[in-house]
Amino acid sequence: MNYWHASFAVLLAAVLPVGAAGADRAPVLVELFTSESMATCPPADQLLAKLDGTAVVLSEHIVVGDNPAWRDRFATMDFNKRHQAYTDRFHLDSATLPQFVVNGAVQFNGADTGRAPAEIERAAKRVKVIPRLMWVDAGVQVEIDGAHVGDRVFMALADDTASTNVTSGENRGRQLHHVAVCREIRRAGVVPPGGAYYQLIPLQPQERRERVILWLQNGEFGAISAAAMIPPAEQP
Repeated sequence: MNYWHASFAVLLAAVLPVGAAGADRAPVLVELFTSESMATCPPADQLLAKLDGTAVVLSEHIVVGDNPAWRDRFATMDFNKRHQAYTDRFHLDSATLPQFVVNGAVQFNGADTGRAPAEIERAAKRVKVIPRLMWVDAGVQVEIDGAHVGDRVFMALADDTASTNVTSGENRGRQLHHVAVCREIRRAGVVPPGGAYYQLIPLQPQERRERVILWLQNGEFGAISAAAMIPPAEQP
């Protein structure tokens, strides 16, 4: 897989400030496909951290086979498959890293720092449904009204934050910081007739230490109509 190496030309400080609590986030999912093995990705990771607090964000780490000097401990082939599916859907000649996808509807290279806030604002204006999430003893209670019938419900578990000291490869000598590091994406059902989805999603006790992200998507990789995040119930 060939990835386009891009560089940032815009200062991150000029983008969005680090912001507010989970309830204040726009119900918009911002997915970042990234890798610790590529020198072009850390600036995009920093941008995602700035967007966290203003939107629902998710960092999905990709296995990069043509850069074996550093093994990204967060990368899995499941995220490669999701990344490739978006590449196919957007009719791109090849997959790129870093890459942002906003609400499953718009993609752009991570070098385009100024575009992220604008796309989040546009997407937020189109969202009509806001999922409600609440921790309970057995897991997370989800309540959604007025959703599009047939939309698929997905849930991701993500490390709230993570840091890595890179000892080889393109980012050798750097300490990399991440937010919302995706560990797993699960299918959580389909919106039934009537558009109301009320469901208890069971989670293991150790999973209460993860950030839970939920979204509604048209099919596996179509447009996303709503998203929500709940912070970890317990700290590691």
